[in-house]
Amino acid sequence: MKIDNSILSVIAVRISQYPEDNKPEFLLVGRSNVGKSSFINSLLGRKNYARTSSKPGKTQTLNFYLCNENFYLVDVPGYGYASVDKATQKKFGLMIEEYLKNRKNLKRVFMIIDGRMKATENDLIMYNYLKHYDINVTVVATKYDKIKPKDRDKTFKSVKNSLNLVEGDNLVYFSSITKKGREEIYGIIDSTLSEDEDNEK
Repeated sequence: MKIDNSILSVIAVRISQYPEDNKPEFLLVGRSNVGKSSFINSLLGRKNYARTSSKPGKTQTLNFYLCNENFYLVDVPGYGYASVDKATQKKFGLMIEEYLKNRKNLKRVFMIIDGRMKATENDLIMYNYLKHYDINVTVVATKYDKIKPKDRDKTFKSVKNSLNLVEGDNLVYFSSITKKGREEIYGIIDSTLSEDEDNEK
């Protein structure tokens, strides 16, 4: 598959503002500055559509990107944003929790981590939090292009061992520069949508 068209369709902070067309949704989570916006731009094939920033906490809403008029990519505030005050962190946390608890058309989460290092404590907390809600997760390890070829095997093993993924979850290495992993992500979205269609028949 390929994403031929996309639009930032809905910006929400509460459940009453979510889209009501019941299309499948794929949630994107990750630490601030881990490459989430670059990941979105790469999938959409659009430069700077999801704004990248050196300042943590740039995304402060749930952003619903309608893709191919068929499904949504949902971007949420990053976690681990040390420069954001505790009240704002709590607000972000409640916003994401409300989504996870109530969104029945959420099909899979893409959890973005920095592929150059093993998962952080915050990454593991988020992963376990998602599994608490029994949600399928694909971990996307970004910045593949920044890992020296001679270090890749060692780095990959360290990252994988730090995650302890449950059966049904997987790990994809990704680069927004070389587009490595993009086709694999498209394949995961496509197979999830096909499976969802089959279940409705």
